[in-house]
Amino acid sequence: MTKEEFKNFVSQAENTSNYQKPIGFGIARVDLGKKSGKTLCATYPLLNWNENFGSFAVFHKASEQAILIHNSSSEIVYGINKEFIDTALDLFSPFMAEAQKDHLSHKNIQVLLELKRAYDSGELYTKGGRPRFRFCAIFADTQCQSVESAYMKLLALSLGKAPLRSLVLDGIFGLLSNVAWSGNKPYELDYLREKEIELKMRGKFPAIDFVDKFPRYLMQVIPQYDNIRLLDTAKTRFGAYLGTGGYTQMPGASYVNFNAGAMGACMNEGRISSSVIIGEGTDIGGGASILGVLSGGNSEPISIGKNCLLGVNSSTGISLGDGCIVDGGIAVLAGTIFAITPQEAQKIKEINPDFEINQTGLYKGKELSSKNGIHFRQDSKTGAMIAFRSNREIKLNDALH
Repeated sequence: MTKEEFKNFVSQAENTSNYQKPIGFGIARVDLGKKSGKTLCATYPLLNWNENFGSFAVFHKASEQAILIHNSSSEIVYGINKEFIDTALDLFSPFMAEAQKDHLSHKNIQVLLELKRAYDSGELYTKGGRPRFRFCAIFADTQCQSVESAYMKLLALSLGKAPLRSLVLDGIFGLLSNVAWSGNKPYELDYLREKEIELKMRGKFPAIDFVDKFPRYLMQVIPQYDNIRLLDTAKTRFGAYLGTGGYTQMPGASYVNFNAGAMGACMNEGRISSSVIIGEGTDIGGGASILGVLSGGNSEPISIGKNCLLGVNSSTGISLGDGCIVDGGIAVLAGTIFAITPQEAQKIKEINPDFEINQTGLYKGKELSSKNGIHFRQDSKTGAMIAFRSNREIKLNDALH
C-alpha cells in the first residue's frame, strides 16, 4: 500500500454505512480483577481526541478481527488480539519506516509496535486468556457505559483536550470499583480479604497506598509543562486539570478533585472541590475551601476569576469575578448577608454594569456572585459581614511560578 492508497482507504472507510466519527479513541492496557474479572483500571499511553481520524479508520477496520466486549451507539470496546495487530500494522505499512526511524513520530503506530512486542513476549493475554489491551472509542458524550470510556474522559479532562465541566460524567462512580491501590496497581478488596492469610504468610501482601475508585493524577498523567509542581501526589485526583503552566500545589490542606482545576499559573494551598474552576493568577490560601457539587446540596458549579485571593481558612460558596479578595477565616456563601455602603456599591457598579444597588445596603452572597473586584471582610469591631470595592492588586510571586 502507498500513502495515496492509504488516503483512499481512509476516505472509503469514512463513507461506509457503519462508520461513526468518534469524539475520542485509543488503546489502553487494563487491570482486571482477579476475583471478579472486572476492569479495575484503564491506562492510555496515547489519547486521540477529535483528531487522527486516519488512525481511527485503521483501528475501526482492525476491530472487525478483534474480540467484542461492548458495542452501543455511544461507545465501543474491543479486546485486542493478534489479528487486530496484524491488520492495523499492514494498513499502516506506508508509514512504518518513518515510525521505526523516529520513535516520537506516528504515535498510534508506536502503540501498535508495543502491542506486537507484548504478543511476541506472551503478554497480550492474562493467564486466564483474557485480552489485556482494549481498543475503545466514544461516539457521543452520553453517560459512560464502560470503565474504559470513563478513564478516557477523565484523561481528556486532565490533558486539557476537553474543557472542565464539558463532559457527561453522570454515573461514573457506579462504574468504577472501589479498590486498594499499591503503586499503580489496583487490587480488589474482596480478593485481598479472601487471600489475606496466604498473602501475608508468604510475604506477598501489597503495600496499600490508598483505597479509592479513582487513581491519583500523577499515576496517569505526566504534567504537560515543566513548571507545574505537585508537592504531594495524594492531593490531586485523576480528572483534574492544572492549566498551561506555573501551577504550584503545596502540601497540607491543598487538594484538587476530578473535573476541577486551574486555568493557568496559580498558587494552591487550599481545596479545589469537584467542578470548581480557578482563573489564572489566583492565590488560594492555606486551608481555604471552595464548595463543590458532589455533596452538601450545592448544584451550581463555582468559578473563581483571575487574580483573586482566598485568605487562609476561608470558605467560598459563590462564584467570584476577577480581582476579588476573601479575607482569612470568613465564609462567603450564597445566603451570607453583606453590608455595602452606597459609595462602595457605586464603585462596584462602575466595573459591574449588571450589579443592582439595593436601597437597604444589604446583599446576599448570591447577589454578588461572579462580580469583579469585590473585597469580602468581617468587621473586627461589630462582627458584621461587609464588602467593598477591592483596591489591592493580587500578584503571584514570579520566582515561584
